[in-house]
Amino acid sequence: MKFAILGAGGIGCYYAARLINAGHSVLAIARGEHLQALQQKGLSLTHPELEYQAPLPATDTSGLMQNHDCDDFDLLIIAAKSTATRAMMEELHSWLKQGSTPVMSLQNGVTNEAIIAETVGRQRTIGGLGIRIGAHITAPGVVQATGEAHVDFGAWPNVQDNPSLQPWLQQLAALLHDAHIPNTLCDDVEYALWRKLILNNGVNPLTALTLMDTRAVTSDPVLRQNVYTMMMEGGRAARAAGVNIHDSDVREMFDVICHFDAIKTSMQVDREHGRTMETDDICGPVIEYCRQAGKPARVTELIRTLLLREVERDAASAQQ
Repeated sequence: MKFAILGAGGIGCYYAARLINAGHSVLAIARGEHLQALQQKGLSLTHPELEYQAPLPATDTSGLMQNHDCDDFDLLIIAAKSTATRAMMEELHSWLKQGSTPVMSLQNGVTNEAIIAETVGRQRTIGGLGIRIGAHITAPGVVQATGEAHVDFGAWPNVQDNPSLQPWLQQLAALLHDAHIPNTLCDDVEYALWRKLILNNGVNPLTALTLMDTRAVTSDPVLRQNVYTMMMEGGRAARAAGVNIHDSDVREMFDVICHFDAIKTSMQVDREHGRTMETDDICGPVIEYCRQAGKPARVTELIRTLLLREVERDAASAQQ
């Protein structure tokens, strides 16, 4: 199959390497020094179970639209930050409308699929998420990854409301398995998206605030309790959004993150590099839905406020 991965940062490059090793064609859509390195030197990626040192065809969004038709690809995978989704869809709007290729989100948050569907329609929209994976660009064209790198995906918002993609998605599940990408084809991907948001809400803001990795945060008795509380607030928000997530689901995910590898979250890495963080995409839905339910997410609001203040201080220090 032929794939295009839009926003091919750490996670996108990891899945690109897996697909190429399995004999598939992948075009990475990137930008800046990372794009230049991919074009000139190829991709250098390390993972406990994968070493990839080889060319990776790459271009930017302008090159994608100028040199390829949408239907040149069997699947478009969006692995960009959630903060870039709307701008990307607006830039690619006319190009996407000319084709019928499905679009899969592999991003944080629970709002990306709705934005994608505004452009391509629900019948072409696939919800997806990478779980138990940490992958970061350590230098242009160089990626370090860890974790099982499992993919949950499915017709958005669920198979009952969008059944037409299901036969094709079953083929995709088998393809990913053969490419050593463990995966689960979900009947209700909206449920899976909220589960990951709950986990992210528990650790991403706190790791970015403290600049401590996930193992350090969950090992500290005070921070650990706040991780649990923020995850419970995420569960409350999910129920307010109409997603059937129970406290037992939250406790299960809390146990997972407490025993997961010591990784830097994407939000922590973004703060360290002075990049825009996905604060609104991760904390925002939790805060908004809890407010609508009349039960504010007070710890999430507190940690987000403290984090934003620290970011302001970072920016002020950088200007001095």
